[in-house]
Formats: sequence, C-alpha cells, structure tokens
Amino acid sequence: MPAAPFASSVRVALAIAAAAAPSLLAYNVSPSPTFLNQALAVGLWGLFIVSAAPRVGSDWRGVGPLQAALALVLAGVCWSWSRALPSSMALSAMALLVAAMVMLSGGAAAQARTEPRSVFADFCVGWAVAGLLNVAVALVQVFAPDWADGQWIARSGIPGRAVGNLRQPNHLSSLLLWSAIAIVALAELGRIGRRFAAALFAAVVFAVVLTASRTGMVGVALLALWGLLDRRLARPTRLLLAAAPLIYLVGWLGMAEWARLSQHVFGGEARLAESDLSSSRFAIWSNTLELIRRQPWSGVGFGEFNFAWSLTPFPTRPVAFFDHTHNLVLQLAVELGVPAAAAVMALLLWALVAAARRAFALGGGELAADGGGIERRAAWVMVLMIGLHSLLEYPLWYAYFLLPAAWAWAYAAGRRRGPALPSGWPQPTLVAGGLALVVGAALAVLDYLPVTRIFTSAPDSPPLVERIARGQRSLLFSYHADYAAATTGLVPGADAMQPFEQATHHLLDTRLMTAWAEALAAHGEVDNARHLAARLREFRNPASRDFFLPCDGPQAAASAPFQCQAPQRVPDWREFFRP
Repeated sequence: MPAAPFASSVRVALAIAAAAAPSLLAYNVSPSPTFLNQALAVGLWGLFIVSAAPRVGSDWRGVGPLQAALALVLAGVCWSWSRALPSSMALSAMALLVAAMVMLSGGAAAQARTEPRSVFADFCVGWAVAGLLNVAVALVQVFAPDWADGQWIARSGIPGRAVGNLRQPNHLSSLLLWSAIAIVALAELGRIGRRFAAALFAAVVFAVVLTASRTGMVGVALLALWGLLDRRLARPTRLLLAAAPLIYLVGWLGMAEWARLSQHVFGGEARLAESDLSSSRFAIWSNTLELIRRQPWSGVGFGEFNFAWSLTPFPTRPVAFFDHTHNLVLQLAVELGVPAAAAVMALLLWALVAAARRAFALGGGELAADGGGIERRAAWVMVLMIGLHSLLEYPLWYAYFLLPAAWAWAYAAGRRRGPALPSGWPQPTLVAGGLALVVGAALAVLDYLPVTRIFTSAPDSPPLVERIARGQRSLLFSYHADYAAATTGLVPGADAMQPFEQATHHLLDTRLMTAWAEALAAHGEVDNARHLAARLREFRNPASRDFFLPCDGPQAAASAPFQCQAPQRVPDWREFFRP
C-alpha cells in the first residue's frame, strides 16, 4: 500500500477512536464518573495530533489570541494555587490547559499540510461515526432500557431521556450536534452521498430529541441559521440545515404520540412540565453576580467558586451543590476577577471574529485565497456550537470537548507559512507534544488507580486507613482520598483537620460539610462550626436531616448542639482557608 493512503487510513482510524471512544466508554470507577473518558480523550487526541503533523511550519498569528487566553487562565490557576487551591487540583487544571495548547498548535499546523482539507475530512469522519454510535446508545436507553447493562451501555437515570454513555443529556446533545455539522461537511466535501447524508443528519437530530436537552433545542436552531446565512453551501445542504427544526418538531411530536399510545414516559414532556425551566441556573447566576460584586478585582480564585459560594450566606440558594456557574463568562469573572476575565473574553472574541473572517473569507484578498472553504466554516460552526453550550453549562471543563474544540478553532483560524512539503519529517515539536499527551494520560490513569481502591474493596484489600493513606500520595487526585479521610473520621487527634485542607476545595456536599462542622467544633472553633451548619441548612438537603434532628426538640439554648445555634458573627469565606 502506498505510504500516503496508509497514513490517511491511520489518521481516519485515530480520528474515529478519539471522537467516539471517550463518549462510548460506559465503564467508570469511583470516585470520578468521567475520568477514564477524559484520560482516553487526551491520549487518543494526542495520537491524532501526531498523525496529522505537517512537514512545514505554520503561522501562529492566527491562534496567538487563543494561546494568550489559555496562558492567562493558566496564570490564574497558579495565582489561586499560591493562595489555597490544593496542588492536586491545580496540577490537574494546568495539565488540561497545556493539553489544549498542544491541540491549538495541532489544529493550526494542520493547515500547513499538503492536503489540509483531507485532514479536516478525517476529523469529521470521526465525529460522524461517534454521532451514529451514540444514536444507537440513545435508542437503547429510551426504547429498550432493559438492554442497558451499565457496563457497555449506561443506564439512564432520567426516565424517557437519552443520556449517552457519558450519562449527561446535554453532553450527548452537543456531541450529536457536532456530528450533524460533520455530516454536512462530509457531504459538501463529497466524502458521502447527499441522500445518505440527509438520512444520517435526520437520525442525529432525532437523537437530540431523545435527550430532551433545551441546549440541544437551541443548537438545532443554530444549524438552521447556518443554512439560511451561508450562501456558499450547496442548495440541498442549505435546505437540509434549514429543515433541522422541522425534523426536530416531527421527532418531538412522534415521541409524544408514542408515549401516549405505549404508556411510556417521554422525557421531553416532563421537561416542559418543570416549574423551573432554568434548572436553578437563574438562581446560581444571581448568587454568582453577588460574589462578583464582592470580589470584582481578583475574584475568588480559580477552582474556588464552590468553596466561596457554599460558605457565603445565600438564604434563597439552589438546593443542589453547584461547583460551576453554568456560564463561561460568569465562571471566569467570579474566579479570575473582572479585569482578567474581560481580557480572556476579549482574546476569545477576537479569535472567534478572526476565525470567522478567515472561514467565510470576509474581505477578499489574502483571506479569500487562504480561507473560505467548507472545512473552515464547519470548524467555526463547531466552535460556535460548543460556545453556545458553554453559556448554559461547562462542557469545556471536560477533555473530550475541550481538546477537539481547541483543534477545530485553531484549524479555522490557522494560516500556512510557505509551501507544504510532500516528504520529510513531521514537525518534531508537534510530534513530541502529541506523544506527551499520550504519556501524560497513561501516567494519570496509573496515578488514579490507588485512589479508586479507597472506594472499592476486595476480600484481600488492606484496611481502609491504609488505602486512604496511599491515595493521599496521589499527585493529581489526593483530594479524593482526603474526602474519604474527612468523612470517615479515620484521622485521629491533632491531624483530624488535615484532610479538610484539600477536600473542601473540590466540592462541599452534605457529608463533607457535616464532618467539617463537627471537626471545627471539636477543635474549639465553635462559631465557625455554627456558620458552616447555617450554610448547610440553606441547602435544605434531606441528607442533613439527622444532623439537624437534635434541633427539633425543646431544649435550653445553652445546652443545644452547635448546629442548633446561630453564629455570633458572619465570617468571610476566606477565613476558612487552611495553610
């Protein structure tokens, strides 16, 4: 087989694996339900970068603003680390940001290949296959839920809704919408027939209906808008995109009728019946704006939103334990501060507009000669789609969305520097970066395994205290081990407060807040314990009922447990920082 076709076949296989495998992996091991999916994404996208590395340099000016934006966020992580953010959380965030920078370099460099359009077509093949396989998963979860065994196909925890093997309906809808964009691009590039493309497109849009995702509904409207505005698309393609809302509506009505006739549940109807259509987003956004008002300049620190929000009085707070604001702009503003967040957003918007000019060849001249193809435009729409999702959730905190989004954005904005070479060695720095992602993913999995043994036991397992101690030596995941130590009370005496130094910065939930309050009271910080109990009471979580049960009976205020007493003052949340 000639070298070029063989290399292309390898690249297609890697694109399919990188796009599909992380979303299809249903198996997970506590404590993180998505870590294995993310590690798989990092390693496979690293291999894809290696396979797509060009033999000539590319012009980095096109992705300079994106690299600068990530560098600013990276600086924010370092600053937060210097204050209180645990090392394990800081290093995890930094590793993911560096991986995104590698993907940016790979996406821009792909434009320097002799066949840049072919590279993007391979990328799209990966997402088209990923979408179709996830359509199959969605169909099983909705129409044959008994087939879902939890190992190969995840069980949906929401009756009548598809959640995919990622177990999150909004994530599944965004993946399906990326698949729809990829199918359109492949049809325009002539890689698949138009009738076949139309059938695949309709299947993917119908699967978005099965997710009952409101974000997905808006994404379908964005597909139609692309078809209406992009006059360079072929007429059949424009009609297909414009028909996306109609396909969605027909699918919705069909599912509603199916549910009525078969006496099954259609999750979409249940979503429309919810009293809070924002799913507590309006409330959390209101709380976030208040935190921004209180710390406008430096923010609460990267990764510290949950810590600051949970320890700040909000009597009308949502009852769920939020660790993100569900809005990228607010997340950056509350954690990095308004000035830094404004700088990051300005760089991202600059990069988005610059990529749009190149993708749609606005202005002619050099742009028209170097851009304007369907591949750039499809890549730009992919970025726009995940950007829309980021205004309602936080998909870019997951490697299986962040890394391909970075690659697609850089591909849309990348420029060629000099003529491409048909032979020679690929860029060594890019190959090294891709291989570093592979090695890093493998080492992260090895680092994670000791932590998993805390939450699973076998007959020959060592005692829990030993498993926790080993997990606390993890470089990237020790905060999970500290959570186990804090909530099981296995650390005695003067060291009992040590596990709270890390665990409380990841996610404060009922178990951890209860254990922390009791530990504070035992160590003489009774008023801080009262404050923590008051914040826990605001969540109105049924799991805290036993903790507050002593407060229900008649007893003298002086003899009441600390959780029944009001704090004498309201401390600032930063007073709870531990060295």
